[in-house]
Amino acid sequence: MPFFRTATEVAAEIRRGTLSSRELTEELFARIDASDVNAVVATRRDFALETASKADAADGGGPLHGVPMTVKDAFAVAGLATTWGEPAFADAVADRDAVVVERLQAAGAIVVGKTNVPHLLADFGQTVNPIYGRTVNPRDHTRTPGGSSGGAAAALAAGLSFLEYGSDLAGSIRIPAAYCGVYGLKPTPGTVPLRGFQPPGPPAEPAREFPSAVGPLARSAADLRLALSVTGGPLTPSRRSRLADFRAGVVLDDPHCPVTGEVGTILSDAVDALAKAGVRIREGRPDGVDPVAQAEAFGFQVEWFFAAQEGREPPGADDQERRRAALGAAWARYFRDADVFLCPTVFTTAPKHDDRHRYDDQVFWVAQASLPGLPAVSAPAGGPRPAGLQVVGPAHEDDTAITFAELAADVVGGFVPPGE
Repeated sequence: MPFFRTATEVAAEIRRGTLSSRELTEELFARIDASDVNAVVATRRDFALETASKADAADGGGPLHGVPMTVKDAFAVAGLATTWGEPAFADAVADRDAVVVERLQAAGAIVVGKTNVPHLLADFGQTVNPIYGRTVNPRDHTRTPGGSSGGAAAALAAGLSFLEYGSDLAGSIRIPAAYCGVYGLKPTPGTVPLRGFQPPGPPAEPAREFPSAVGPLARSAADLRLALSVTGGPLTPSRRSRLADFRAGVVLDDPHCPVTGEVGTILSDAVDALAKAGVRIREGRPDGVDPVAQAEAFGFQVEWFFAAQEGREPPGADDQERRRAALGAAWARYFRDADVFLCPTVFTTAPKHDDRHRYDDQVFWVAQASLPGLPAVSAPAGGPRPAGLQVVGPAHEDDTAITFAELAADVVGGFVPPGE
């Protein structure tokens, strides 16, 4: 069975009748049962197999026709508990689907189950909780898959799902994608509806827009595009269609959060390969962007996000919003002369499991896109232990970042199954 194929490829084969959705789903469940990664933690088998049989009998279908996939535990999926890794929510079975799940299924996908998260999604370094335990990195079980979409990234890397959907406030899609060697997209905030992405309880409407988003993880950049268009609607076309036509800003290191030698070598080699392929490289950050101040301001936004869940607003919020608006304007000016900005997703490869460590330093690089609300793709950049190249695009031009990541795979390399 093609467990490491892309969702786009599998859907095409099921539509043609050269691959059975039912057989694929049955084999996928067997693979999940045999896995020791602990990535997929809840399944709805009868529903999935019945839906797969219907997909095989159908004439044609949507862009994700018959594709078995998973979503992060934090999304409501009818018939499954929405636990957020909290024992008090262990029996909180959803009676309806999140908007993301509704739209994926309308496109033909079969949401077969849910993937693991850290307790209350409060850790972007590891994925462990009191209900389901620890998820490990499929490439090295002694290392973390990251968080909070760690189960999502691990499931894709281990061949336990064909597509995933996660969430990203403080790098919770991009960091796990980098550690597990898959693709992850934080879309422009507001692109994909958030209804059904919350802990169990009455729906809560945020008082303001925070720089958080829900988005897809996949084994190819093309799958990111497909998943985003299905869940978020039509995309603004990419600025470029050929790699050699792209203008890319690049910063690969910073004294305030230096990358390891391993990551530095991988990303330097990747940028050299892109330059040889014709990408016009421009060193340096936008004028007026201080990465340290940006990381500190983003830390305030994260604290504000959690305070808002309790109905509080921290002091200094108005000033922080003015700073965020000024930063957005600086990036908008920058993208007049550049199409994408390239930087590390995180400064290290997947570290060893360590429950004593908060991993706060991992946020420095993802904050470059998160605070101004820019779309960003973490793309595999090679190496025996994967390193992520973060491709940041202009606001509301998500497909420009996706297309660059897609084309870059030809010279940098894309997803590689564990052990290959």
